[in-house]
Amino acid sequence: MAIKITWLGHAAFVIEGANRKIYIDPWIENPKSPISLKDIKEADLVLVTHDHFDHVGQTSELIKKTNAILIANVETAQRFKQKGIPEKNIANEGFGLNIGGSVKSGELTITMTQAYHSTATGVATGYILRFPEEINVYHAGDTGIFSEMELIARLYPLTAALLPIGGIFTMDAYQAAQALTLLMPKVAIPMHYATFPIIAQDAQEFITLSQRFAPSTKIIALKPGEGYEI
Repeated sequence: MAIKITWLGHAAFVIEGANRKIYIDPWIENPKSPISLKDIKEADLVLVTHDHFDHVGQTSELIKKTNAILIANVETAQRFKQKGIPEKNIANEGFGLNIGGSVKSGELTITMTQAYHSTATGVATGYILRFPEEINVYHAGDTGIFSEMELIARLYPLTAALLPIGGIFTMDAYQAAQALTLLMPKVAIPMHYATFPIIAQDAQEFITLSQRFAPSTKIIALKPGEGYEI
């Protein structure tokens, strides 16, 4: 099974596989984005890690345009419902889910994980996208490093990890490289950098430190709009 991961800048990705098109943290109008909302014709699922503007982005517009299903924590899901997203377009009969919970969509299972960060509603989260053939893709959301990453890797051996490296609001390059020693993914794709002036402007330090601390992990530093195929 082929899985394609395309970075749209900041923490926004579109992941295609198992007959599903999944948008994560769709701040489509971010300064580095190679596309705009009008370019998107279809989406099956929209995942939101937490309720900050640079992650919520164009979630509502995207769902209304494509009839996609929203996956978010319970309180954030309710916020979207209050803002006009129909219950039928929110996972688990309009409730959303919480840390440790999962939702199935065809052959894909999405499991919500913890993240350590602030949020306006509910709690900050990450996601494991569990595809057939034991392909597991982890989007860490906004987070600092935490020791339970080792448990995540034990439960769901990671094919790819999408990790914030920008510092200030999330892990910096050093912490993210150390996180690889806990997560042990085959591939790591850095995110959440080069968007704002006060965060890291490139991935070079992360690449260098990862080669030192986690040489068995392949680092793929995408440019916005570029994709990587598993």
